[in-house]
Amino acid sequence: MKDIQGMPGTKGGLALRLSQFIFAVAALSVMASTSDFASVTAFTYLVVATSLQCLWSLCLAIVDIYALLVMRSLQNYRIVISFAVGDGIASTFTFAAACASAGITVLIDNDLNSCDDNHCLQFETATAMAFISCFSALTSFLLNFWSLASR
Repeated sequence: MKDIQGMPGTKGGLALRLSQFIFAVAALSVMASTSDFASVTAFTYLVVATSLQCLWSLCLAIVDIYALLVMRSLQNYRIVISFAVGDGIASTFTFAAACASAGITVLIDNDLNSCDDNHCLQFETATAMAFISCFSALTSFLLNFWSLASR
């Protein structure tokens, strides 16, 4: 397998992991800072999904940093398939949570017109950050999957 930027053990892969982590932490922090997120199941699911995304991205960022420091290639078939499966699962969970949160946010804002009573700006910000984190994980997944398919 060729070392393509964005693959495990490359600087591009590390950048994708760090962007996943930063946006997931931002979504988690913003949503957890509201006092009433636990009253809505979709918002609780967003907190759980972004927590999973944070852990996954941080662990793989540490592996990428180690691989870059010791100049080791992570293009082993088993490593790439585990990264691809993990990215696929994490991005699917985050995407589902972001979609559910977006639906509730639209319901609160447009249909119920009760943004004055709720934290709509925080809900919208957390949802947007979760979508961005999901799309970075999806990019990572697609690069790993393409690498496996082109073997």
